Amino acid sequence: MYERMDDIMDLIPRGFYFDDLLDDFFPTKEDNEMKCDVYEKDGKYNIEMDIPGFDKKDVKISFDNGYLNVSAAKAEKDNEKGKNYIRRERSYRKYSRSFYVGNIDEKNINAKFNNGTLLVTLPKEQKEIDHKYISIE
Repeated sequence: MYERMDDIMDLIPRGFYFDDLLDDFFPTKEDNEMKCDVYEKDGKYNIEMDIPGFDKKDVKISFDNGYLNVSAAKAEKDNEKGKNYIRRERSYRKYSRSFYVGNIDEKNINAKFNNGTLLVTLPKEQKEIDHKYISIE
């Protein structure tokens, strides 16, 4: 009869007084908020990532074992004086993405954050790995 959950949701009138109670029964689709484009330009790799609603201080970037890790977290605000919330839809969660970039020189990784968009520039050249051989007895 109904092929998709969206068809059922269309039957529920918007503005229904207990909408928030129904949200628990009909969960919405979660989507990763950190959409990105990866491209090559001027001999470097670039990761351009949208992180809407976050400030520069909320974003952390790390490089570990060939992985570039980007995370954004914002603490939930306490109820401000005089505000009595009827409904709160804006959540404060932590988002993260990891990219395998290989053995690169982490000193040449640059990042800029402007208007909710993070741009990370990485060197294209791979760092020499010092191979050590183990003798077999």
